[in-house]
Amino acid sequence: MGGKVLIVDDVATNRIVMKVKLTAAGYLPVVAADGASCLAMAQREAPDLILLDMLLPDLSGTEVLRRLRSDPATRNVPVVVFSASQAADAKIEAFRAGADDFLIKPLDDQTLLARIRSLMRAQEAAAELGSNAGGMPALGLAEAAGDFASPGTIALVLHRPETALLLRRNLAGNIRDTIMTMTPDEALTRGLHDGPSPDLFVIDADLPIQGGGLRLMSDLRSRNATRNAGFALYRDTASDVSPAMAFDLGANELIAPQMASLEMALRLQRVLAVKQKADRMRASVQDGLRLAVIDPLTGLHNRRYGLAQLQAISEKARRTGAGFAVMVADIDRFKSINDRFGHGMGDAVLVEVAARLRQNLRAGDLLARIGGEEFLIALPDIDLADARLIAERLCASMAEDPFLPPNELSLPVTISIGLAISEAGEAPTHVETVTDIFDRADRALMRSKAAGRNQVTVSRHAA
Repeated sequence: MGGKVLIVDDVATNRIVMKVKLTAAGYLPVVAADGASCLAMAQREAPDLILLDMLLPDLSGTEVLRRLRSDPATRNVPVVVFSASQAADAKIEAFRAGADDFLIKPLDDQTLLARIRSLMRAQEAAAELGSNAGGMPALGLAEAAGDFASPGTIALVLHRPETALLLRRNLAGNIRDTIMTMTPDEALTRGLHDGPSPDLFVIDADLPIQGGGLRLMSDLRSRNATRNAGFALYRDTASDVSPAMAFDLGANELIAPQMASLEMALRLQRVLAVKQKADRMRASVQDGLRLAVIDPLTGLHNRRYGLAQLQAISEKARRTGAGFAVMVADIDRFKSINDRFGHGMGDAVLVEVAARLRQNLRAGDLLARIGGEEFLIALPDIDLADARLIAERLCASMAEDPFLPPNELSLPVTISIGLAISEAGEAPTHVETVTDIFDRADRALMRSKAAGRNQVTVSRHAA
């Protein structure tokens, strides 16, 4: 996986040892001996992750965290804090300042490396979402200090009901999220039958099922409804599940019975914040993809998508030998509508025409707006007679019921259509391209206009 890791420790021996271990693990380590150097190197080196000692000679680790989180250039870099102190107050202060994890010295090498791998994977996933969002900045994992997730849903999947009840009571005073309890079977089926799945699962590492909590977590991660949820393993010190194994198999967090309630709540809120940020990024990507192919006024596909889909319809027809039809439809005297009633009414007419076209086409037909008042329609698996019937129905759907402007005066709107049928199965002397068929339909449209509008003209056979 690799990546650049900034090690911040005031003890030279610690820096050297950590640098050697990370180098052996395939990372590129850089080092800093104090808080000021950390802040400067975080700017200059742009690390993928920071390992930060809480006890530094010039600045406290908490202050360094706050400055990292207040700077847009470093706000989203994952930070793992380490300290010899096990005081709950120190951990809570670090998480409130923006830490992604808090590890106790001496550090267990396998746990540390697994935690780094876990954070790096999530960081890369966030960066990929950002790049797919059309140039959006790649967001990282940590939220700015105090910027926690909006209320979400946490599901407790624990072996003992009394443990779930105690944990629920302890968390309730420290978080705003909805907390529910589930059995393993309920966790697997919740997103399928009972509405949205939880944002975060807290799973007993030692569930008495085959494979234990790790198996359940893996199953949930493999399902569409729950693959993007956050996962925290509830793990006692006597558990057979090692922290390294948990992180490598997909856990976002580990919590333990002896953990202070507020620390546990802050850890879970951090996972929720990361999950919800990723949800927003995925939604942004989906919106961007949708807007790239949808005409914002009518909600129809745009020209770029329409022509691409027409090509796909043509290729399928060529493979199967089925025919397909292409229509180009245009609103008659659209300029006069704009001139008489204004562009707002012109937009309303476009929306209504699009709706009537859509209502009179089959489920698998293509409909796209390809110009100001021009529409492309493609009908797969059809012959000329049926295509002409549909085209005439489209014309009739406009002329039968008038459109109404704001003053409720009758506004007649008609369309003209040019229709071309493919030559699939006719053993033509030359193979028509999609452009050829589209051009024939477009020329037929011009003949409909010249002949008086509000009619269908079928293209002459290709030469």
